[in-house]
Amino acid sequence: MKIDFIKMHGAGNDYVYIDLVDAHARNRLSRVDFGDLATKISSRHFGVGGDGLVLMLPSRTADCRMRMFNSDGSEAEMCGNAIRCVGKHIYDRGYFRKKNLAVETLAGIKRLFIVGRGGSGKESLVKVDMGFPFLKGKDIPIGVEQEPVVGVPLEGRRGTAVGMGNPHIVFFVNEITDRQVLEDGPKIERHPLFPRKTNVEFVQVLDRKKIRMRVWERGAGETLACGTGACASVVAAVLNGLTDRIVDVHLTGGVLNVEWDERSGAVFMTGPAAVVFTGVYHYSPPG
Repeated sequence: MKIDFIKMHGAGNDYVYIDLVDAHARNRLSRVDFGDLATKISSRHFGVGGDGLVLMLPSRTADCRMRMFNSDGSEAEMCGNAIRCVGKHIYDRGYFRKKNLAVETLAGIKRLFIVGRGGSGKESLVKVDMGFPFLKGKDIPIGVEQEPVVGVPLEGRRGTAVGMGNPHIVFFVNEITDRQVLEDGPKIERHPLFPRKTNVEFVQVLDRKKIRMRVWERGAGETLACGTGACASVVAAVLNGLTDRIVDVHLTGGVLNVEWDERSGAVFMTGPAAVVFTGVYHYSPPG
């Protein structure tokens, strides 16, 4: 089966995107196991390569609906970097003539705005209203009855748990190391405290307006960036009194600007979205 795809990334967090807005395209792939497709197409040696698969679909309640699958085939609620790329695609394709867009996700409807072009000229800058962070243990979710969930002991250190439509645990460290991310990250991802597993962020505070972050993503491993993780890290930094509310988050793949607005309580994230290439993938269904 031949499947048209677009490879895009947001600050290095790269996904394979399939445009299923058209009914004919949806019908062609109606019997595809998208979890299986995600594992195959995400392979960096045997597939296109990426942190996962994103489907762009019509929505009855928003301008577009986004479904996303991690590289292990599991479906996730939301991805801040992916949703910026979805916004860029549906705007560039001319599906809508407005720069204010609404995208339906499993974490609810997220609103975004096409700000303009990035420094390279090839990418778009997109601002996303990420909504309100979840700070109560049962809403994150984490098996701790606390609000906010600050100072949770895990793997010899204390973390702050934040929900951004998906679960996160944030650890502040003096220096970020491979051992923290690559060894402790997967252990914490699957810790019994997290009923739906968790994303794990390690954060170094550089000053009141700037932090550095590396992430172990649930279902994907270490990625070059994580939009919801950047937002969760800034919320956690504010809760711990470590930064101001507007912060530049320096990730391995680039920089995201995150604001936790004090008046509204919402979190806003601004960052790049870029097309890498387009192509056709030859998919072999299981069996």
